[in-house]
Amino acid sequence: MKPSHNSWEAEPLLPNMAETPYTPLNSSFGFAASYQTTGCDLPKVSRTVEKALNEGKLLDMVYGIKEMVAILSQTPLNIALTGDSGNGLSSFINALRIIGHEEDDSAPTGVVRTTQTPAEYSSPHFPNVVLWDLPGLGATAQTIESYSEEMKFKLYNLFIIIASEQFSSNHVNLAKIIQRMGKRFYIVWTKLDRDLSQCVLSEIRLLQSIQENIQQSLQKERVNIPPIFLVSNLDPLLHDFPKLRDMLHKDLSNIRCCGPLNALSGICEKIIDDKVACLKERIDNGCWGNSFCVGDNDDMGECLKVFRLEFGVDDESLQQVAQSMGRVVQEYKVDMKSQTLHTLRRRDWKLRLMTCVFMNALFQILKCLPGLRCCILCSRRMKLKRMLLLVSQDTKTIVKKILKDSISSPQI
Repeated sequence: MKPSHNSWEAEPLLPNMAETPYTPLNSSFGFAASYQTTGCDLPKVSRTVEKALNEGKLLDMVYGIKEMVAILSQTPLNIALTGDSGNGLSSFINALRIIGHEEDDSAPTGVVRTTQTPAEYSSPHFPNVVLWDLPGLGATAQTIESYSEEMKFKLYNLFIIIASEQFSSNHVNLAKIIQRMGKRFYIVWTKLDRDLSQCVLSEIRLLQSIQENIQQSLQKERVNIPPIFLVSNLDPLLHDFPKLRDMLHKDLSNIRCCGPLNALSGICEKIIDDKVACLKERIDNGCWGNSFCVGDNDDMGECLKVFRLEFGVDDESLQQVAQSMGRVVQEYKVDMKSQTLHTLRRRDWKLRLMTCVFMNALFQILKCLPGLRCCILCSRRMKLKRMLLLVSQDTKTIVKKILKDSISSPQI
């Protein structure tokens, strides 16, 4: 549901969940909200992902996550463009959409203020996104606070503050309000062509001066620095326009997907923890080896192989996952402690201590002494449980990377 200047009853979607150094983010987004905006398929796909993970079928989990992302990518989003009157908001919208001012669906522009009420625009370059051209500051309200209320700021997912000629106190106050709401925003300096034609400074020095002026103005009011783009509305393919479009595409994916995928990440962690608890119980009951056809419970290499297969993080499965995600398999294995028994012992001092030469020798002695079977079983269980924990930790790391990579995947 999108906002309308006739009815503003829609509930806002969550702001960007990606990590960012300049704005706090609301973490209240759950699956319930995403179900309302993306239809009834999402819970079903989520259950498929959970089932695949529980069965150690990571490739099936990847397919399910991709399906989730495809559903989430259809979520409608709203971007507000605001700033002082005369800063070229409408011209910027046309440039962002890469259309000329003369086209039928272009935003009207002119020297006299042309936007009196919020006007909506769409673009094939940003599917399922509405660009809202808001009246410039001063057009409908006397204060920033009343302007934000009148323009229904709470309904927008992302803001672009437009400035030119000067970065005024109005721009700073807009940034403060948006930051307080915990929403993502950019600063875009338009009319760069005019600045370059009139300034005696070199282009590099001019661009640096504009950036520094904006940053200093925000820092004085304790506003964290957002992405800043310097563009010319006359050259929509030059200057910072390409970078702006790239970041916008990434942020739109983050806004749509990060909340549900973060919730799914928590569910996945619980599934893995429950699986660990179940396997620990089998180890304690002494039936673990029989359940998985382990020939020798003291063969640590064989046991590690079984654990990795059980969680779906064996070499073959990881290779399939990497290929499906368009990644190199080493990206998923680089931080794994459990690649081999050697890496597992080398990266974990507790397991290294349990399997050192001294402990192995002691273990062999205990085997020969009657009445000490319980000590042998206890030592074995400790090693198996430690190995199980380390494999499960690797699994969590890999699952989180899959979820993160799925947002930036080309399929989105």
